[in-house]
Amino acid sequence: MDWRMMSKLAAFGGTAAVPRDRRHVPWPLITDEDRKAVLDALDGPRLVSDTDGANAVSRLEEAWACRFGHEHCVAVSNGTTALALALAALGVGPGDEVIVPALSFIATGLAPVHQMAVPVFADIDPVAFTLDPDDVERRITARTKAIIPVHLHGAPADMDRLTAIARRHGIAVVEDSAQAPGATHRGRPLGSIGDAGAFSLQVSKNIPTCGEGGLLVTQDAELAGAMRRGRQFGEVIEAGRDRDYISYGLGWNYKMSALQAAFTLAQLDRYDDYERARQENVTGFLARLAELPGLRVPAPLPDTTHAWHILRFRFDPAAFGLHGVRPEALRSTLRRLLRAEGVPMSQYQLMPLPDQKVFTDRIGFGSGYPWSVTGAPGTTANEGYPVTRAVIADSLTLQKRHLHPGAGALLGLYGDAFEKVWANRDMVATLAKAAS
Repeated sequence: MDWRMMSKLAAFGGTAAVPRDRRHVPWPLITDEDRKAVLDALDGPRLVSDTDGANAVSRLEEAWACRFGHEHCVAVSNGTTALALALAALGVGPGDEVIVPALSFIATGLAPVHQMAVPVFADIDPVAFTLDPDDVERRITARTKAIIPVHLHGAPADMDRLTAIARRHGIAVVEDSAQAPGATHRGRPLGSIGDAGAFSLQVSKNIPTCGEGGLLVTQDAELAGAMRRGRQFGEVIEAGRDRDYISYGLGWNYKMSALQAAFTLAQLDRYDDYERARQENVTGFLARLAELPGLRVPAPLPDTTHAWHILRFRFDPAAFGLHGVRPEALRSTLRRLLRAEGVPMSQYQLMPLPDQKVFTDRIGFGSGYPWSVTGAPGTTANEGYPVTRAVIADSLTLQKRHLHPGAGALLGLYGDAFEKVWANRDMVATLAKAAS
């Protein structure tokens, strides 16, 4: 008989499937090449992007555009400012509405508010966890100026349908690709399909910097120019042209430093090797778990590639053999048991974005602004978004550990832990029923 069938659960005194000395996997993986790149930039003459001549920032922009097939790339301070700057460059402002998914990181919902526009939330697809095109179309009004599809966890949104909807209504598309560098939709790189794409280089991302950083991409030269002006106080910074300190329009200080850019350049050099290993490790792990009853593993949609930034697992009580048990009860039980075995399962987002107090209480710029400009009703906690609420209720995620190219052995131990817990389904059922 398989040892997992005989093994006592770690939560009740058994030996954990993942030994403690195997649980720590660093990310990002920092090498001597990364350290040298940062030191070389520190010793160089150009530490910021507003100096004349090539620098680490301009080299990163060129390298990223070349590697992923974008016409223009603009480096900025982080992924949140990337989203806000894209909206600004597209003319989104007071009185406008921007449709965003109900499941995402808070930055996606805040970016429109930073432009004094109103975020309008739409539900998600139950498989890819990305914007539901049907719900998007239902929420379009005369004030809708843009849609922000989020390629959540590295899974491409349905860009064919979303861009078709946008074209019909004459509205812009800004791709939130923060978690999806290198992923593709029908052979096209994410970020290049809409009017603009925003990436995050935050230290937890698939391609990181040494802290915070972001990138904007577009195929439109005029839009790229507007983004460059916006990141630098509205000024025009061009090679061979003395800085005149004239603001030609509204701008911000959203620049990236040379140290951040140099670190990411070194990481980008190793991206292809890392990505090959990651794809092999993750797909093998997921194929193994897909055999377990009541467990739905993430999967790429047809004609797409998935970046696997986060792995989200959904649990079905009925398929597990637990009729009448609340999804939350099964989720919390499995979280406890798997974590005891050494698998760091966690929740990603504890509530739909529209339930966040900043939106329900209209904590914007005072007097209900920007909602008061449009007369939009804002959001009410616990309203709508049934798919988003179901996904939050019945799912857990794995984060960061699987990004390491050498994580294959660790994922094998995670697979052992899942199978061990599933081999003790009677105990799982007892605990879940007690919690239901």
